[in-house]
Amino acid sequence: MSSSAGSMGDMPKTSARLLALLSLLQARRDWPGAVLAERLQVSQRTVRRDVDRLRELGYPIAAVKGPDGGYRLEPGAELPPLLFDDEQAVALAIALQIATTSGAGIDEAAVRALNTVRQVMPARLRSRVDALQVTTVPNSAPQASSNVLLALGAAVRACEILRFDYASGDPRRVEPHHLVTWARRWYLVAWDLDRGDWRTFRADRITPRIPTGPRFTPREVPGGDVAAFVINRFRGADATGAWPCRGEVILDLPAAAVSRYTRDGVVEELGPNRCRVVLGSWSWPGLAAAITRFDADVEVIGPPELREAFADLARRCTKAALP
Repeated sequence: MSSSAGSMGDMPKTSARLLALLSLLQARRDWPGAVLAERLQVSQRTVRRDVDRLRELGYPIAAVKGPDGGYRLEPGAELPPLLFDDEQAVALAIALQIATTSGAGIDEAAVRALNTVRQVMPARLRSRVDALQVTTVPNSAPQASSNVLLALGAAVRACEILRFDYASGDPRRVEPHHLVTWARRWYLVAWDLDRGDWRTFRADRITPRIPTGPRFTPREVPGGDVAAFVINRFRGADATGAWPCRGEVILDLPAAAVSRYTRDGVVEELGPNRCRVVLGSWSWPGLAAAITRFDADVEVIGPPELREAFADLARRCTKAALP
């Protein structure tokens, strides 16, 4: 009886030690047995027994050979229970909330995972997570399949040529370089082998073909910065970030009122209700229309292409105003 009572009394201590051991194994790749024993303040024999217990629970822990010996937590066939510290648990819960707005087609799975994590959280952590409430704005844009995103990501990581059918009906053969998000959509940045140029493809319009391959040597994205490259592509700028059309005007408005809406434009104050503005756009008509939206008198400084664009815009507006 006394032996049984002693064994029952050791269970909480053993369980706490197993959790501590699991936490250490998750923290880094390899652990010498002697270091684990020192950290847990037990013998190496106890460490071996605890490792066997974790293996019985489904954790794939391999023995590391060498002068020091040791253990490594490896990937397994199934996902075992995981142990997170407070900051990891909060970060995971926040990431799951944000995942519902990612456009990756994982909304329902993210909500289920968030409920699972939140349910087992201590009250002190749950209150921190509940303080951040993410409201999802309905997005009518098509979402990319999570399976497609995984396939694209795998091809990018492996540097393997990807073949796919695009929504336009054209089969494509590309070197996939980056998987990026822009305005809640996923895009593949790739070198189009048949067109000999860089392209961005909407992931929700891609149907990958298998198998992938062969491997390729990655090229450098123009400008060396994929984020800048994508932004410039969508706004019509070149690889250097410069707008193809750039003009200068004077507006009868305060500089402070104009500067809030010009983003990368340059605004110079000329007086209380007058300012000089230098703006860029993807086309001259687009630049003229962007300046007209300020609803103020405009004096065009240059170039002549901008003045011509204003004249063309005036003709169109006059025609549109006719009954």
